Parts: sequence; structure tokens; C-alpha cells
Amino acid sequence: MSDKRKLNIKEIKDQLTSVNTELKDGVFVFTGPMSINDFAEAIKKPANEIITHYFKQGKMYNINHTLDEEAIAELCLEYGYDFQKENEVNAQNFMEQVQIVDSESDLQSRPPIITVMGHVDHGKTTLIDKIRNANVASGEAGGITQHTGAYQVEWKDQKITFLDTPGHEAFTSMRARGAKVTDIVVLVVAADDGVMPQTKEAIDHTKAAGVPMIVFVNKMDKPGADPERVKGELSQADVVAEDWGGDIQFIYGSGLKGEGIDQLFDAINIQAELLELKANPNRLAIGTVVESRIDKGRGVVATLIVENGTLMSRDFIVAGSNYGKIRTLETTVGQKIEEAGPGTPVTVTGLNYTPNAGDKFFGFQDEKFAKNLAEEKAFADKQADLKSRSIIEVKEGQKVLNVIVKADVQGTSEAVKHSLQKLENDEIKINVVRNSVGTISKSDILLAQASNAIICTFNIRPTGDVKKYAEDQKVEIRTYSIIYKMLEEVEDMINGMMKPKYQEEITGEANIIKVFSYSKVGNIAGCLMEKGYIESGSKVRLIRNGRVIHEGVLDSLQRGPNALKRADSGKDFGAHIKKYDDIKEGDIIEAYKDVEVTKK
Repeated sequence: MSDKRKLNIKEIKDQLTSVNTELKDGVFVFTGPMSINDFAEAIKKPANEIITHYFKQGKMYNINHTLDEEAIAELCLEYGYDFQKENEVNAQNFMEQVQIVDSESDLQSRPPIITVMGHVDHGKTTLIDKIRNANVASGEAGGITQHTGAYQVEWKDQKITFLDTPGHEAFTSMRARGAKVTDIVVLVVAADDGVMPQTKEAIDHTKAAGVPMIVFVNKMDKPGADPERVKGELSQADVVAEDWGGDIQFIYGSGLKGEGIDQLFDAINIQAELLELKANPNRLAIGTVVESRIDKGRGVVATLIVENGTLMSRDFIVAGSNYGKIRTLETTVGQKIEEAGPGTPVTVTGLNYTPNAGDKFFGFQDEKFAKNLAEEKAFADKQADLKSRSIIEVKEGQKVLNVIVKADVQGTSEAVKHSLQKLENDEIKINVVRNSVGTISKSDILLAQASNAIICTFNIRPTGDVKKYAEDQKVEIRTYSIIYKMLEEVEDMINGMMKPKYQEEITGEANIIKVFSYSKVGNIAGCLMEKGYIESGSKVRLIRNGRVIHEGVLDSLQRGPNALKRADSGKDFGAHIKKYDDIKEGDIIEAYKDVEVTKK
């Protein structure tokens, strides 16, 4: 097999292209967004000239401000240049840009890759567990799948690959990535609950990816099951059942009791046949990383899905900006195999790094080429990262919460980072200093100390030595097993960092019915409280003929010779406004206070 497999090197080499960002013959050629400074250098104009251009529009930019493609086009027109965006294929983006085209004669049918999506408590995990005949739901903290994986089943001599993505809404980014490698989405909707926010979210991902959908109406065994209502709600989201004139297959069953699963497999096979899914098994593998983690005894263990070609042990792969050699191949249930063809999920060992969930991978036999490609990509990624860091415009006075994320698996780490960053606001920026998998190390503690960061862990517990070291270095470690709790606590921290916000609350109005003059004090207002209340030391406005003529503070509130703390509606009292005597009968005193608004 290895001698027959077509190499990936030629396609990559042939399609790598370099584009010079330059102004040539009145045409500005560029590849994507760039800073004001880089644009100014390319067109040989002072950066201040462009900054001034934006200043006149009321926009305060500095030389590191990033211009998007539309802004670049507008500036080109301003300077009288034509513009042309070119697509550059380089070490950084070749995974997404390189087109692999196989001749029709080399293509063979491959198993469909299925992603199961659904609202968090609609029975997705139960259905998946029933399909793979393993009950893991009871061991999950909070009833939420905390990891991702893939597995393969066989039905009527046809293999079906399932991609298992977490069902919690915080894993949106992973689900979006998962949809890219998916051929068919199975949407699980509870018959007794209907369409929920995450159901709509899953529909949006599926439509955005252009992936066909099958609906599994779950929990049909429940007393409140109402499949017609589910069909009606889904039709409002443009998911219309075949018996309602649409093109979506609806299957009805119970994941708990295993009902409807055979019909679901039949529906998947029908849809897969319509899609005519094909790949070339006789080439080096190309696919996607589903998950990676560090196993104490085996090192890095990664789950991959082969989308094209065949993966074999001893192959070199480039995934993300790293490369490694496959030492062992296993099915996702632990059976050792020598090779994995298109559409197959496989667990591999031997890599000396943990690739990110969602990373594309390419297989190679040439270690030198794989290493060079990975090093070039790592360098390009680092440059892009440095550039992106340099163009972050932090507003003056904005506070930064530094966080280090440690998780048991890479996909969770990525998703937690994504979720934390969504909590940012105008006042507080969340800076994820590092997000990685595995146990907390002393280097994590030192990094946290140097960057004044807290460490948030997910399904990871610090060892005794590390805990003591963190205490000595005054580094805070927060451990979690349920993501809701983590986000709630971080949100509380953000709220605590924000400046208090106040809104005015009017407490009452009083009419001045008599003015008394005292040489030592000044003019005293004899008042009747019309509504609400007024307190000693209260902030007040003096209103005359509908206009506010003074704002101040009461420095005395009395009834007769006795000082009052408060006068309520219907009561009379005497009051003096601090350092102010221009009061008249008929004026209104409006009392108010500033109330702190709940921070969010």
C-alpha cells in the first residue's frame, strides 16, 4: 500500500504562491488586512497623512490600526489608485488553500461523517451512547459531555462515522469547526420540549456549512411528546419535514430505549448515497484533528479523521504548526490497526505535541519536507501573532484580566478560551496568556506570577507540590468540572473590576409654603412633603416655575426644635439648603439620590 500511495508534496509545491504587496503601475496589489503603517510604506506616503485623513472623519487611529479590505479599497480610491486583492498560498494557510484533485478513476466510496447536534438536555449524549453501546453519560459532571471523540459503526454492510461534539453552548467554536468535516448533521430535538436556543444555533451552523440535515425527534416515550409541535417549530426555522412538503428526513424514537436508531441509520445511508461521497485511498492521508490529550503512559494521544487518502503507522504528519511521526494506529475503541482509509476515525500516538481540535493535517513520507513545512508555518504563525498583539488598541484606563487555561483535552481548552473572551466588555479585556492541556507545571505557575494571571483549570487538579508552590508564589488556582461555574465566577470577577455605575433616583417632592429668615443661619424653607420622602443630607434641586435654578445639599432637616432623619409624604418640616438662600414661597424642593446599578 505504501508504495502505491500518491504523495501530497507535488500539489502543495505547485500551489504555493508568493504575492508582493506593492503599488505597481497605479495598481495597489495586496493579500488582506494590513496596518496603516504597512499601507503607508507600500504606497510611499507618510503614515501621519493617513492618520490625519481619518482624524478629519472623527476617527482616532494610530499607525498600528488594522485596515480591512474595504478600508484599503477606499484609501486607494482616495489616492487615485486601482486595487487588486490577490490570494497567496503559503506555509501559514496552505492547509485551507491547497486544492487536492484526484482523477475520477482513483476515487472510491467512503463512509459518511456524521455530527450529532442538539440542545444540552435533549438526549444527544444518550442517543450517542446507545449507538456506540457505551453508557458514559452517568459519569459526566453536570450531565454535559466534557470531551470530543469519534467512532464508527456498521449498518447493513455500510460504515458510518460519528463525530461527537460537546453539547454545551460554550463549545460553539468547536461545533462550528466540526461542521467543516461533516457530511451530514443529525439534529436531536426532544419531542416534549421542542426548539430551544441551542437547537437554533445548531441549525445556523449546519446551514452556514451547507451540510444536509436529518432530524431525530427524541424522547417519544415521554408523556408530553408532541412531534407535530416540533415539526411546526422547526418549519419556522426553515427545517421542513418531507411529509410537510420539505426535503428533511424526520426520524422518531427514543435514545434511552434505543427506538428509532435502525431507521436513523437507514436515513443516513440514503442521504450518503445521494451525496455520492468519494475519496482516493491510494494517496497519503489528509484529514482533521478531532481531539488530543496527554496520557501519562502513552504520551500524546490524538483522535484524527481521515478524509482522503490512507494513514499508516510511521507516516509523518503536519497538523497546525507542528509535525510528528505516527507510532501506533488504533480504532477509537482501542483495536490496533495498520492503516486507516477515508472516512475512518483513528487514535494515534507518537506525536511530540498536542494539535488543536479542528486543525487540518497532511500526511508525508518525507520527514525533511514535513519538518520544513511545519517550521515555516510556525514562524509565519508567530509573526502573525506578534502582529496581531501589536495592533490591539487598549483604551486608556481599560483593565486587563490575565488568565491561564489548563484543561484535560485540547478541544475543551480552546472552547473555554473562546467562551472567556466573549465575556469582555468596554472596560475589561480578558487576556488568555496560555491555554494548554495536561497537568499544571511549575512553568505555568511562574508564567502566572510574571503576568499577574489566575490559573483556571478544567477537569485538572494540581498536585500537592504544585499547590504548595503556587501558594508560595501567591498564584491563585481555580479548579472546575462544570463550565457554567467557571464562566459565572469569571463574570463575577469582571463585575468586581468594573467602575461602579450610578443612576439617579428621585425620592420625593416638597412645596415651600413659608420662608423664615434667621440672621445666623439664613433662609429656612417651611415645607410640606407632597410625595415620597426627604432625608437629612439629601441631594436636592430647587425648582421655580418649572425650571431648576439650583442643585445642592440639605444641611439641616427639622420639625420645630427637633432634628429629623427623614420626613415622609404629608408631613411638614423646616430645611436649609447648604450655602444657598434664594428661596421663595411656591418653589419646589426635589430630593434625589444616586443608586449603584448592578454591574454586568
